[in-house]
Amino acid sequence: MTRLLRVFLTLVVAALAQTAGAHEMSMAEMQLREVAPGQFLMQWGAGEKGSPRDVLTPVWPDGCNAVDSVLRCGPAGLTGSVSMQGVGKTYSAAMIKVFWQDGQTRVYTLTAGQPTVHLYGSAEDKRAMGEIALAYIVLGFEHIMGGFDHLLFVLGLLFLVGFRRQLVWTISAFTVAHSLSLASVALGWLTLRPTPVEACIALSIVLVASEALGHRKTLARQWPALVAFLFGLVHGMGFAGALKEIGLPENHMLVALLTFNLGVEIGQLAAVLAAWLVTRMLTALWPQVIRLRTPILYGVGSMGAYWTVLRVSALAGN
Repeated sequence: MTRLLRVFLTLVVAALAQTAGAHEMSMAEMQLREVAPGQFLMQWGAGEKGSPRDVLTPVWPDGCNAVDSVLRCGPAGLTGSVSMQGVGKTYSAAMIKVFWQDGQTRVYTLTAGQPTVHLYGSAEDKRAMGEIALAYIVLGFEHIMGGFDHLLFVLGLLFLVGFRRQLVWTISAFTVAHSLSLASVALGWLTLRPTPVEACIALSIVLVASEALGHRKTLARQWPALVAFLFGLVHGMGFAGALKEIGLPENHMLVALLTFNLGVEIGQLAAVLAAWLVTRMLTALWPQVIRLRTPILYGVGSMGAYWTVLRVSALAGN
């Protein structure tokens, strides 16, 4: 049984190692530059996963016709619903940047959950706040669900504190902290390079797993909420890196920021709830499941150590 468990953990670590950067948002970007009333030059930005043109197909409003790299619309201009076929597969989101002749810029984000946005034919951004809120909630949820390092840290906190009342304060402290740092970076109040932030996030996984394995009354065991708050500041900077790639709409920046963070919180609470349900189910079926605590924590710590070495090496190479 022990040998099989070790083999299983080795395979899990190897699989996760292949997705060390999987929490990064895969974003495709299209630029529309108005060169004459109702006429735009189209250009796809270079994507990390190949040319977005090969996997994404924009569907323009009635009255608009795209030929090669030129989009021509009728007298009404670029007005109506725009959708993006294929979003959510190779790319988790697609961003359309519209540069109007008067110098203003508008950013529209499309996701698998909201593949359609409405444009109004001018630089005036009349999008409903509900439309923007839904898009950024989905993006925040997708980010935390694909962020294996963030989820492993939360898992480490669960092992450190357990499913008791103190967990509420610990998770709340983590939430408040990463909300503060996310807002500070997204609004430009704080600027840090992403590579050292990612390295610190990986190191936080090692530290929380180590504390959960120990038995001494350390600071982390006596004040887990304080430790979660300090580490949460670092994780929030990681969330902000993803949000920076997506961009924030100028007229509804606060709404987008708050709802992206809300999406992260929904995903985080969903992960905690799933862990609680799995624990209850396994405990009822196999009371000896508690024996898996130590090897699981060693697996979590090993994965964090691997990411730490990988990201510190990247930092040294820059």
